[in-house]
Amino acid sequence: MHAALNGLTVLERGWLSSNNVLIHAAPGEPGAVLVDSGHVVHAEQTVALVRHALRAGEPLVRVVNTHLHSDHCGGNAALQRAFGVPVVVPPGHADAVAAWDTMRLTHGSTGQRSERFTHAGTLAPGQHFMAGARRWDALAAPGHDPHSLLLFDAQHGVLLSADALWQHGFGVVFPEVAGEPGFDDVSRTLDAIARLPVQMVVPGHGAPFTDVTAALARARARLDGFRADPQRHARHAVKVMIKYHVMEEQRVGHAALLQWVASTPFLLDAWRRFGTAGAPTPAAWCAAFVDELVAQGALGREGEVVVDR
Repeated sequence: MHAALNGLTVLERGWLSSNNVLIHAAPGEPGAVLVDSGHVVHAEQTVALVRHALRAGEPLVRVVNTHLHSDHCGGNAALQRAFGVPVVVPPGHADAVAAWDTMRLTHGSTGQRSERFTHAGTLAPGQHFMAGARRWDALAAPGHDPHSLLLFDAQHGVLLSADALWQHGFGVVFPEVAGEPGFDDVSRTLDAIARLPVQMVVPGHGAPFTDVTAALARARARLDGFRADPQRHARHAVKVMIKYHVMEEQRVGHAALLQWVASTPFLLDAWRRFGTAGAPTPAAWCAAFVDELVAQGALGREGEVVVDR
């Protein structure tokens, strides 16, 4: 393990669930802090993984969410039941959590599952918390999500980047698909990361990595491609959403999948903005993407059933 990660346990998850980072308590601290909690489908697995990772006699005292997409906060409710733990969220969606407005939280608009949880406080850009004898600064990271945070430990150069930077890219820029600017925010967030003395990145998905310069170069090249062809980005986003839904379900009838498409606001809006010239209905537009995903090996077909791969 890289020395910068001493005192941290990185629970690297699959692409349905975000990575979870357990920051172990240093002497004199009340307990461990968990950053992000994965998807509701894996909530009980998250609880089990955290129980196993906690040191003997070490309580879990807080969950911190970098943002509130369903794959980052889906285990919150299960962790609250299991550990009685408070949850801290970015302030932009705190009211939506309190009212459990799944459309504002995007879980409803993207047709994704979630389970209601409560929050005990917020963490805003410019604030920080102490955990593991480290100071974790919260930094704004708009782009993928307008309210997303980076968490940075400057002393050790550890960046918890959520979906703002992966080793090979970044998360879908949802505002752009919804008709709002987002690419400039991604660019500014990448520039902000480049100015930090980062030695180790723990991304929201994928393995931790140290070659930050190369990752930033790949991310910028990807962003340039999306800027040049916003429709390419929209197609990518729709395929991600389809793949994500099939990962949730594991197996779903082809007709039922297209019916889900036709009832999902995010996909309907994407079709209206980017797909009407090429397909008469959102279902027809997305049927072609299902075929592409099957051809690429990301999904499978067993007769009239679409299966995850």
